[in-house]
Amino acid sequence: MSVLINGSTTKDFKVEKGLRQGDHLSPFIFVLAREALTALMRKSRERGDFRGFKINGDKEVDMLQFTDDTIIIAKRDTANLWSLKTVLRGFELMSGSRINFHKSNVYGLNVGNWFMEAASSFLSCNVGTLPFKFLGVKVGGNPRRISLWKDLILMIRKRLAV
Repeated sequence: MSVLINGSTTKDFKVEKGLRQGDHLSPFIFVLAREALTALMRKSRERGDFRGFKINGDKEVDMLQFTDDTIIIAKRDTANLWSLKTVLRGFELMSGSRINFHKSNVYGLNVGNWFMEAASSFLSCNVGTLPFKFLGVKVGGNPRRISLWKDLILMIRKRLAV
């Protein structure tokens, strides 16, 4: 392993031990690794290789991250699939982290089943069903329906009752 300092790499050194569980540096190092994924996604977007999902015609969303959960949002496009696979593989090589694709899902709104099956096969992950929960909130359902908000309202009521 080597370290990049002000654009120059240090001499290679052998990593012999990691951090102990609960070490105060662990969250910082975890954030640094996730920042690498963010930088790779940003670079891919800047090169025009990856296109996120446009909101209101001009704002583009491509990724949401919270602790160890990541949602990547993209326009339905085979070029995006190639770019995403390249970014994720690059992240694995850079960080040493492994992405568990078998625990990952692809979701689609108004996307044909053929595309979802192709994306699932290409990325080696599952096809998920909408709506799904992210941070306790259902994503991908009709926000005008009370049923979408029932679980969240119940959770908030329970916390307020304590």
